[in-house]
Amino acid sequence: MKKNVLIIGAGGVAQVVAHKCAQNNDVLGDIHIASRTLAKCEAIVASVREKNALKTDGKLEAHALNALDVDATKALIEKTGAQIVINVGSAFLNMSVMSACIATGAAYIDTAIHEDPLKICETPPWYANYEWKRREECEKAGVTAILGAGFDPGVVNAYAKLALDEYFDKVDSIDIVDINAGSHGRWFATNFDPEINFREFTGQVWSWQNGQWVSNKMFEIGKEWDLPVVGKQKAYMTGHDEVHSLSQNLGVPNVRFWMGFSDHYINVFTVLKNLGLLSEQPIKTAEGLEVVPLKVVKAVLPDPSSLAPDYTGKTCIGDLVKGTKDGKEREVFIYNVADHKEAYEEVGSQGISYTAGVPAVAAAMLIATGEWDVKKMANVEDLPPQPFLGLLNKIGLPTRIKDENGDRDLTF
Repeated sequence: MKKNVLIIGAGGVAQVVAHKCAQNNDVLGDIHIASRTLAKCEAIVASVREKNALKTDGKLEAHALNALDVDATKALIEKTGAQIVINVGSAFLNMSVMSACIATGAAYIDTAIHEDPLKICETPPWYANYEWKRREECEKAGVTAILGAGFDPGVVNAYAKLALDEYFDKVDSIDIVDINAGSHGRWFATNFDPEINFREFTGQVWSWQNGQWVSNKMFEIGKEWDLPVVGKQKAYMTGHDEVHSLSQNLGVPNVRFWMGFSDHYINVFTVLKNLGLLSEQPIKTAEGLEVVPLKVVKAVLPDPSSLAPDYTGKTCIGDLVKGTKDGKEREVFIYNVADHKEAYEEVGSQGISYTAGVPAVAAAMLIATGEWDVKKMANVEDLPPQPFLGLLNKIGLPTRIKDENGDRDLTF
């Protein structure tokens, strides 16, 4: 059984992870939070203590760390005795943090694909560019590395595997739909790191259709979805992490991802992109200063964690799966609905951060108890979904299903 957790990152998702680890520290042990800005870590610690979230006595400490420094990360893992590392920092950190975990034997969990700061939208499947190249290294070291254990990717991967295992004999298509029907009240803001947010949408849109990669432009293909609770919402086909593992791991000929965007978001995004302000490449100003336009945009936008107090409304994220069962065509929608205000009241973060952070803690708990401590690299769909989804039912993200038998909760 593994004990003691090191959380890397200090944004809205890290705050959720810290609160949920504290609520379950009888399983997870001591909790340590590290990022470059010590004050942000200390603020999260204060938030957890303010809500008396610790279930039982144990350490809850903040640390300063540049997680790109592998030796420094190794040293902190060893100093804290952390056997599980939850990486919810920037996607630029993944390979460095993974290296430190492999060197120390600590289990590794992340919530997004690794990115190179100077490259956007690499050749699909994206996991093959960095993470999957290190499969053998993880297995040789006996290190458990769970990739993409947020909501999307993460929970939606488990929904897909559950559908294949229990609801279909043959699956023809998986459409993952992510709708945020909430409002933060700001003129413009992104729900997570603006730099990562915009990078997702400035390149090609890769989808898996008829067993091959298909490329489209962002906002080229949209459709209206009628979903539980949030109703009719426009969403656009978008490139996303889980398409790149599900397409290779499940043998399904069609895997697509759809995300909801307001007309206002699309207008602002289009202007910024056309002006060159979403470029990741350095440029020089007339004064000779070297800047990265995308980082400048990030600097002037609201910190996503600051949106939480005023956020209202709900999210709906799920998998629409189509195929056949017992020779008959059928479709099921497996999904979750989260509430921004409820998330803020519980952990001090908005619903987007909540849906990303809670699954990472569930994965950590399953590693701690041994059910997911597989001692190799795995995407979520490589692992049994029932323990994961059952645990999420208990700690804040219940699963529902809509099919020919109606709309109901799923129990595991």
